[in-house]
Amino acid sequence: MSILITGSTGTIGSQVLNQLSGSGAQLRALTRSPAKAQLPAGVSAVAGDLSDVDAFRAALDGVSTLFLLVPNVADELTQAMQALAVARESGVKGIVYLSVYKGDTYADVPHFASKETAERMIEALDLPATVLRPAYFIQNDLRQKDPLLQAGVYGMPVGDRGISMVDIRDIAEAAAAELLRREHAAAPLPRETYALVGPDVLSGNALAKIWSDALGREIRYGGNDTLTLEKRMKSMVPAWQALDLRLMMDRYQSDGAAATADEVARLTKLLGHAPRSYRDFAKDAAQQWQRN
Repeated sequence: MSILITGSTGTIGSQVLNQLSGSGAQLRALTRSPAKAQLPAGVSAVAGDLSDVDAFRAALDGVSTLFLLVPNVADELTQAMQALAVARESGVKGIVYLSVYKGDTYADVPHFASKETAERMIEALDLPATVLRPAYFIQNDLRQKDPLLQAGVYGMPVGDRGISMVDIRDIAEAAAAELLRREHAAAPLPRETYALVGPDVLSGNALAKIWSDALGREIRYGGNDTLTLEKRMKSMVPAWQALDLRLMMDRYQSDGAAATADEVARLTKLLGHAPRSYRDFAKDAAQQWQRN
């Protein structure tokens, strides 16, 4: 039997594969282009994607454990529900589903609501799953390089209430640990849910201060204008996705997304170390930018 990784060539999926590499588990990677996929040694590429039900059904043949990462697409909810239904029919004994932090409260953010509905399906069908709820990815802020270096501005309008951003390496470690735990179990295990969060509550001004220290120059927070963010994003992503991002930032501003001490402690136990900090990420990124 084997573990199937969806989203295998993306930011998170590739990190999960790297974490699993060398574990001794048989690994499969679902990809649209097996011939082009750059995968770790020993990983078998399987053709398909979650929008193709028949291809996904074929990819699950002989699979015992599934890492389910559904892309942020317009039909995300449909893909998630179909994938869970097919996984159930195929008899997998374990699923690790990548959801989102605060999905249960941000009802007006489309991709949050989609993931929350998928979680409800997992619960209603009593699927043997671990639900991982990552907060905003720290590494998303690598896209802030030009505003930071050229204009001295941290430009993501995260607001003043603060969010507990998570490092993608911690996401991958948590996913790998739960995949292997379920893969090695003799029988399906009970459901588990983890908040994947960082150790700090970060506001826009706090992030600007961290970057000021990391870069050795004054960085200011660009403010809370989410409408301008949506307009700017439309030049890079579809309009629906730009709106989705703006609505998420609106909720970060109104509600925040601060982790509790219990959530950080539980994640620390799963990882075997404290979650990585934004300050360390910023320091490393600044050093790399300066070298280049």
